Amino acid sequence: MTTLIISDLHLSPAHPELVKLFLSFMETQAVNAERLYILGDLFEHWIGDDDENTTINIVIDALRRLTLSGIPVYFMHGNRDFLIGKNFLKKTGCELLSDPTVIDLYGKKTLLTHGDAFCINDTAYLIFRKIIRNTFIKSIYLALPLWLRRIIAKIIRATSPRNIEKKPNNQSERYDIPQSEMNRLATNYSVDQIIHGHTHRPSIHHFLLDGHWVNHIVLSDWHKEGNVLICDPHGETRLVYF
Repeated sequence: MTTLIISDLHLSPAHPELVKLFLSFMETQAVNAERLYILGDLFEHWIGDDDENTTINIVIDALRRLTLSGIPVYFMHGNRDFLIGKNFLKKTGCELLSDPTVIDLYGKKTLLTHGDAFCINDTAYLIFRKIIRNTFIKSIYLALPLWLRRIIAKIIRATSPRNIEKKPNNQSERYDIPQSEMNRLATNYSVDQIIHGHTHRPSIHHFLLDGHWVNHIVLSDWHKEGNVLICDPHGETRLVYF
């Protein structure tokens, strides 16, 4: 058995091919896993549990089938779907994880995070993040009519201060988690490895901290193909595209 970890699928009606890829993943890979972790941005956007469209219903049904089969699914909020709430969790059977969360991954103490909170050089985004995640702001937004929330979400996406894919390469470090922050996380949480998404810069590498090697694994987004981190009981990890 293996543990599967995915992130940044950005599923939406605008990209039905990715929805089909997700369904294929759920029906071929996830059904044979020990557990599945989704580290945020499962959806391109989420404006409330009362929103419905074909894509949302398809994804909910697929997740529910998996959890009903006895395979645990753990979900963590991303910057695009942080408004996912109790109704979604109830419908799917997913368990919500706080960000960050520390787990035992086959003997390795592992920190899981979406990653956006630790891109400390992206100050504009962190200010934006603090505002929109304020409990009062969220409650006001969710109380608005659905049609108005859709308009607001569209405006926010169009004017977002952070669009990684459009940034020039010489600015890419601004939108990554700096090594100093990785060192801090590894020290504060006393972990053997850190796994996150968000930056869309997949890699598996290692860094030495106080004489101890720490694994740093960055998940890929789903753009034209799917991606999953496969972790087996022997401690092997690999990023697989499909």
